[in-house]
Amino acid sequence: MWRRSFSSSASANRKSKEKKWDALVIGGGHNGLIAAAYLARGGLSVSVLERRHVIGGAAVTEELIPGFKFSRCSYLQSLLRPSVIRELELTRHGLKLLKPKATAFRPCLDGRYLLLGLDDDRNYSEISKFSKRDADAYSRYESQLYKFCKIMDFILDSPTPETLHGDISLYDRLRNKLQNSVFWARCLRHVRSLGQKDMVNFMDFLLSPTSKVLNKWFESDILKATITADAVVGSMASIHAPGSAYLLLHHVMGETDGDRNVWSHVEGGMGSVSLAIGKAASEAGVHIVTNAQVSQIMIGDSGEVNGVMLADGTKVHSSIVLSNATPYKTFMELVPQDVLPDDFLRAIKYSDYYSGATKINVAIDKLPQFHCCKSSQHEVGPQHTATIHFGSETMEEIGLACQDAWNGLPSRKPVVEMTIPSSLDKTISPPGKHVVSLFTQYTPYKPSDGSWDDPIYRESYAKKCFSLIDEYAPGFSTSIIGYDMLTPPDLEREFGLTGGNIFHGAMGLDSIFLMRPAKGWSGYRSPVRGLYMCGSGSHPGGGVMGAPGRNAAHVVLQDFKRQSR
Repeated sequence: MWRRSFSSSASANRKSKEKKWDALVIGGGHNGLIAAAYLARGGLSVSVLERRHVIGGAAVTEELIPGFKFSRCSYLQSLLRPSVIRELELTRHGLKLLKPKATAFRPCLDGRYLLLGLDDDRNYSEISKFSKRDADAYSRYESQLYKFCKIMDFILDSPTPETLHGDISLYDRLRNKLQNSVFWARCLRHVRSLGQKDMVNFMDFLLSPTSKVLNKWFESDILKATITADAVVGSMASIHAPGSAYLLLHHVMGETDGDRNVWSHVEGGMGSVSLAIGKAASEAGVHIVTNAQVSQIMIGDSGEVNGVMLADGTKVHSSIVLSNATPYKTFMELVPQDVLPDDFLRAIKYSDYYSGATKINVAIDKLPQFHCCKSSQHEVGPQHTATIHFGSETMEEIGLACQDAWNGLPSRKPVVEMTIPSSLDKTISPPGKHVVSLFTQYTPYKPSDGSWDDPIYRESYAKKCFSLIDEYAPGFSTSIIGYDMLTPPDLEREFGLTGGNIFHGAMGLDSIFLMRPAKGWSGYRSPVRGLYMCGSGSHPGGGVMGAPGRNAAHVVLQDFKRQSR
């Protein structure tokens, strides 16, 4: 099921030649599929063109080792907007979330461990093992973040209040100003409900380094290091850099069944998220094509989009094109650059696409056993269902690991995050065997001491990560049947992620909201009339969230209706 195409390339080409579509979507990742579904529900004829053999982009399940189905890139679900799940009826289309029995597990070399979950009393007891003061503060810390999430919910689900560009009628300019005024009025209501004290705390949080925020709240190195993991996922920014705490909030904003900051496994892997969205899109009438690589976005003599050209030379026509590719891929590679403003091109070219993430998918023949947490060899405990953190037991060690990468070296002591989806999902591995996902940092795109093209160099990094896990779970390395490793260049080559950045671009304060993907162009429209952005490189950013696709579709439908008047 994971490799099936919704339509073969040949039949898709024939159908594409015969019809001019109302809208084309480049890329069948989750945002592209979501945008297509909403457009089709709005009455447009829509075709999605996916380069790979399978839909899903980075949210995909692939059977790389017989019997083992890996969530090859993204690996947990929390950020997908409740509005998308509800409106597209994704549960009816097969989406099944598996809530973990614990949320975070950090084994320690000294024999202790920290196990956090949904039980406040249990969390208090666990944190008290390291600090009574931190145990008292933890619930207040979470409460404050959840207050911040309420205003962020509104911002995530809304297109940005962007100013229109180009030759716009007086009516449309007035309409745009009214819409922006409504946005700011609603935003002000959220600010007022938050109150001045909490609003000041909110701004302090956004502008502060992660290290400053956590040092202010807590004293235990183990607790701080565990929380810090959410602030570094997919980032190359130091935890000591101002504004780095935003990514921490970004990873707390999600939910599972109404419970904040709960990252769930998905039955069948993350590809099941994309398949459910694909089914909703197909039901709405979307034509989804795989093995269809777009090589160029075609621009007419009038400067407007008139379709795309595929790698095989096929021309597919439409006056509306949405790109789910990264901003760099879209504007530096697919659009003829002579039609774009110089300042816009520079902004896209010099955006931050750095990423230090390397994903390692592992097939193992037995469940990992942690020396600090004894259990039956075959029994799945709460710790196995949680996100498991290895190494870097202090924020200082995490900072040093990041500095290694900025110096051109894979971290001497990597930051490793493990999940074991087969602890809850019996559909993705043979009986008694397991699928393990390792999200590791930090690995530079171009190492100064070797090359990711060198198999020996690649293996040395993987073995470094496995050996680190062995320190906490003896025998892990000997349980490995096989593995698949995706370094930043691999992520770029396989999935089109510029620089290997899983968010389609850094998530710093200078590249979110009205600055994403470039100042003045945050509203999903582009300098080319008829070309829109709908991927993670646009507001509100990365993760399997779906908000960019949903918001972009609303903007396109609004423009389509206006132009049809």
